[in-house]
Amino acid sequence: MDGEPSGKEPYDADNPYGTPQKYDPTFKGPIYDRGCTDIICCILLLAAIVGYVAVGVVAWTQGDPRKVIYPTDSRGQFCGQKGTPNENKRLLFYFSIMKCASPLVLLEFQCPTTQICVDTCPDRYLTYLQAFANDPSATKELKYYQQFCVPEFKDLKKSAPEVLKDGLCPAMLTPSKPLARRCFPAINTKKGVIMVGNETTFDDGSGQKRNVTDLVEGAKKANVVLEARQVAMKIFEDYTVSWYWIIIGLAISMVISLIFIVLLRFLAGIMVWVMIVLAILVLGYGIFHCYMEYAQLKGQAGSDVSLVELGFQTDLRVYLHLKQTWLAFMIILCIVEVVIILLLIFLRKRILIAIALIKEASRAIGHIMTSLLFPLCTFFLVCLCIAYWASTAVFLSTSNEAVYKVFNETQCGYARMTCNPETFNTSNITKQCPGARCLFAFYGGETAYHKYLIIFQIYNVFMFFWLANFVIALGQVTLAGAFASYYWAFKKPDDMPAFPLFSSFGRALRYHTGSLAFGSLILAIVQIIRVILEYLDHRLKAAENKFAKFLLICLKCCFWCLEKFIKFLNRNAYIMIAIYGTNFCTSARNAFFLLMRNIIRVAVLDKVTDFLLFLGKLLIVGSVGILAFFFFTHKIKVVQDTAPPLNYYWVPILTVVVGSYLIAHGFFSVYAMCVDTLFLCFLEDLERNDGSTEKPYFMSSNLRKLLKKTNKHQADA
Repeated sequence: MDGEPSGKEPYDADNPYGTPQKYDPTFKGPIYDRGCTDIICCILLLAAIVGYVAVGVVAWTQGDPRKVIYPTDSRGQFCGQKGTPNENKRLLFYFSIMKCASPLVLLEFQCPTTQICVDTCPDRYLTYLQAFANDPSATKELKYYQQFCVPEFKDLKKSAPEVLKDGLCPAMLTPSKPLARRCFPAINTKKGVIMVGNETTFDDGSGQKRNVTDLVEGAKKANVVLEARQVAMKIFEDYTVSWYWIIIGLAISMVISLIFIVLLRFLAGIMVWVMIVLAILVLGYGIFHCYMEYAQLKGQAGSDVSLVELGFQTDLRVYLHLKQTWLAFMIILCIVEVVIILLLIFLRKRILIAIALIKEASRAIGHIMTSLLFPLCTFFLVCLCIAYWASTAVFLSTSNEAVYKVFNETQCGYARMTCNPETFNTSNITKQCPGARCLFAFYGGETAYHKYLIIFQIYNVFMFFWLANFVIALGQVTLAGAFASYYWAFKKPDDMPAFPLFSSFGRALRYHTGSLAFGSLILAIVQIIRVILEYLDHRLKAAENKFAKFLLICLKCCFWCLEKFIKFLNRNAYIMIAIYGTNFCTSARNAFFLLMRNIIRVAVLDKVTDFLLFLGKLLIVGSVGILAFFFFTHKIKVVQDTAPPLNYYWVPILTVVVGSYLIAHGFFSVYAMCVDTLFLCFLEDLERNDGSTEKPYFMSSNLRKLLKKTNKHQADA
């Protein structure tokens, strides 16, 4: 076909970006007579998927997610797991919580003390010596004490010194409360004095009186790993009481997005200007609200504290009581407002052409209404990718074996070395380190499988990126093929195929799976490199090598820019694949050259339409976000009592805002793909045709008027 872009063209110094497309009388839109492209990449993708399934099967057979859910005692057994001896023992009890104050906790994430599963936490102060002396018949206090001893301890007549020496029972019990399925001292304060069980001192089991602050310090260190889990539990609680309101908020955003899209179909010009004005007004109200909050906090005690001084707080409501927070919000919104207004002033003429392009996109979507539902298919497939990746990651991370290490309070040459709990008591270690214990430390392993576990995790992340990018690419090329059929139909919609969306989807899967795999593979490689750079940055935060930090920041910036460029290039390459059926490299080259030959139009017109569509998303998200903020903070008097009580009110608000953006983005992504496809077709139309009787323009009459182009054989209405 004469007009079809060739994969190889001789270099022309006068035309470094290739020669413009020539007129081809046989070209009528997406080519139907095409062949398979990038077959090697298709085979590579299928082989990678087979390998991914194999990794998943191995992970599912080796992994055990219970390690994440249940606390683990010193023998690596789960507390509260059904079908085990610990089924009714849901809580983890520390023999000596004070030993958790050791710096070893921060190194091994494990307290150097025996831990057992219990069904209830202690409710009184009691030492083993007291229980043994007060209850010689072992019917009351000693029987109560036994439930906090190791399971194999049965001989209640055994002397107290021997029991304590063998580590069969804790030296003391303190009043405790369950926290994250673990027993921690029941700490409270009275008139500023820290107390545990209404006492300020306690007997440590060896006859010495100690201050309860020792217990508090131990509890703090034991809690170092649990703080994040506690925040997660509170967030989970917030979701349990607000999930239906979140769904209502997301439903509202979906209805608003749908109404917006329908109105764009019939009132594109008016809706764009309404969208611009409303976006400016929403930002203006945000600035006004921030100023009012800032003014209201003037003179209030504690409001002058800086964000740096306050540091990170899990309860974000604390930040809303600072003047600096509202000042920062106000400055950010003012900058955004000024930038938007300046862009509107300088691009007002281009906005008219962009509106015409959006009108044309509205007509195209109106003739292919199924395109509005297609993102649901893409969303479903992406969710499958996320679900498979997440489940495989959990099973891989929990497929390690229990590792036991030597824990000792004093200096010991064997400290933190691996050990076997079954043979530990008869080993030389107990002779050289009498106070040493062989305790469960973490999950790991020394087998070949465990050595390559990190490789499997990286492969899992890489395949997630590849498959997710492939699914998104499939959606883009399908929509591009359907909308290209609309543009290149001279008489719209009479010359359009019967089912343009399904035809395009079939062509993409049948002929271009390899090309889509190629494009998504390149993007996945860049994304996995970015993940590795983020990991290195996290590891080097404590390092003092400034050159290494600077180099890492430069690399992160470069790969971020590279990812954005590849996404842009892939998107336009997929449009050319949908139209011409060429391979990925040829399509990317032709799309890039076409855009470079029209760089002014690309830089202005295409980006203006993206900006206008972004304003639409901003308007929807901003409106729903403001409504959610006032509702969940109990500021709407009509429904003040209806809003649920929350630990962190930002949890449902942030969920609604992010969900609203994803919903709005799903609807507007159809428009964005339609605009990009029509824009590329529009550029090719200008190169192929000149408006003569032999070479009429395919663009709509409105676009021809704005560009002052005419078709000589017909009068433009």
